[in-house]
Amino acid sequence: MDDVQKLLRRHQSITKVSTAFIYAILVSIAMNFFWTPGHIYSSGITGLAQLLTTVSSHSFPFTISTALGLVLLNLPLFLLAWRSIGRNFTIFTIISVVLASLMMKWLNPIHLTSDPIICAIFGGAVNGFGTGTALKNGISTGGLDILGLVIRRKTGRSIGTINIIFNSFIVVAAGFEYGWPYAFYSALGLVVNARIMDMVYTRQQRMQVMIITDRPKTVIDSVQNHIRRGITIVHDAEGAYHHDTKTILFTVISRYEMSELEEAMEESDPSAFVSISDTVKILGRFYEPKL
Repeated sequence: MDDVQKLLRRHQSITKVSTAFIYAILVSIAMNFFWTPGHIYSSGITGLAQLLTTVSSHSFPFTISTALGLVLLNLPLFLLAWRSIGRNFTIFTIISVVLASLMMKWLNPIHLTSDPIICAIFGGAVNGFGTGTALKNGISTGGLDILGLVIRRKTGRSIGTINIIFNSFIVVAAGFEYGWPYAFYSALGLVVNARIMDMVYTRQQRMQVMIITDRPKTVIDSVQNHIRRGITIVHDAEGAYHHDTKTILFTVISRYEMSELEEAMEESDPSAFVSISDTVKILGRFYEPKL
């Protein structure tokens, strides 16, 4: 049994390192092929690293590259993650950030276009796909991800406001440096990045599930064997067509768990009526797997 667990952990580690390498390639393509030629700033710490490069080139006797700035700005966040989140999480975060930095230095850019709109859209799309893929496979890309996890674990709240303020600062900086049209181009890139990331990374999207069945025990056992979720039972419901007795089951899942829910329903009660809708907000405890 120990050998099997060791093999599984090794497989998970290899998968995470491979995912970190894929993320590093994609973010470096976004940076070198689109953002830098188009004078577009990214979001979060990556955008701040770009801003540091711009400021150092004007004000310092030396220029701090975006690749180097990305690592330097993440150093205090690595320490925060090590103390507040965990060693394993921090190690893979360091790997992803360092690989991204190295690929930004090693991947020679090919001039495709300098059109800021094209660079904003495609840079945001490539980076959003890479970041979403990393998050989906349990890899943090550093930066505000770490701060968000720490605050959410300690207070139960998100850092949506901090993200908005931080990224607004980056957009305004793009306006001052390259002209105000570039501030809007950078904002466009941020929107595209966020949308693509949400399409790929579905673990944080909550769905409310209502199941109407006449086999509640079988359904509950099957769902909880596939997904670690609590279920609320409403007894003695009545179908309006045949007036037969039904049971209503309520639960909340992440969109990431949709396929497991479908498998559970197919196994337990294929004829059950299942309604699934987006959940805007959850109050109370919602289990999230540790990274």
